[in-house]
Amino acid sequence: MSGFGDLSRSLDPALIFADVGLVPDTWQRDLLRSDAKRILLNIARQCGKSSCAALLAINTLFQQPGALVLLLSTSQKQSSELFRTLMGFAKQIPNAPAIINESALRAEWANGSRVLSLPGTERSARGFAGSSLVVIDEASRVPDELLAAIRPTMATRSDAKLIALSTPAGKRGWFYEAWISDELWHRVKVPASECPRISKEFLDEELRTLGALRFSEEYELQFVDDTTSVFSVAAIDRCFAHNVAPLWG
Repeated sequence: MSGFGDLSRSLDPALIFADVGLVPDTWQRDLLRSDAKRILLNIARQCGKSSCAALLAINTLFQQPGALVLLLSTSQKQSSELFRTLMGFAKQIPNAPAIINESALRAEWANGSRVLSLPGTERSARGFAGSSLVVIDEASRVPDELLAAIRPTMATRSDAKLIALSTPAGKRGWFYEAWISDELWHRVKVPASECPRISKEFLDEELRTLGALRFSEEYELQFVDDTTSVFSVAAIDRCFAHNVAPLWG
């Protein structure tokens, strides 16, 4: 039986989709094959971003003995759901390392690799070192302090990866700033209209139900201004000069 003992799995990580009975979309296959270290997934719900992140994590756990994978989200419940998806897939992989320890929030394999499910808070992210992969689910909704707390866990590994997956939550927060920045993030955007498993009829109904503004955020992945704000983000930004030299320092 083919599986993680094969050279082919090292050469093409996207083969893992077949192990769990999935046919990947083009963006999913490309992401599993990518060497990118910092990844932003701005992808509509039900388009496969959680499954893709879970399979990327499994490749890391099985191909890199002693790997540490951290799963974080807005709450322990949310990160636990991603953990359940990961474990469900992991148990389908042929010739995978044996599980030697498993609980509701963590698992360890015979090759020394571990995965931990954590709430997305600054406090929970501290105290870890040598992370091979950090996955932040619902990234647009976790506090900005989390990113500052989690980056040092990857400091000692030049091959460490950070992947943040989300839909937009307004023009605010680190996910939005990273998406529009000039920083070297690998960005993937997949609106619901590009997912072959979501019908036009469903999207038409959602547009009528949610209204254009909410629909544009949830399904078209637009970063929109907070409707409770008197002024738009762009209007506020125009009030400030960004080329003024500091008075000291």
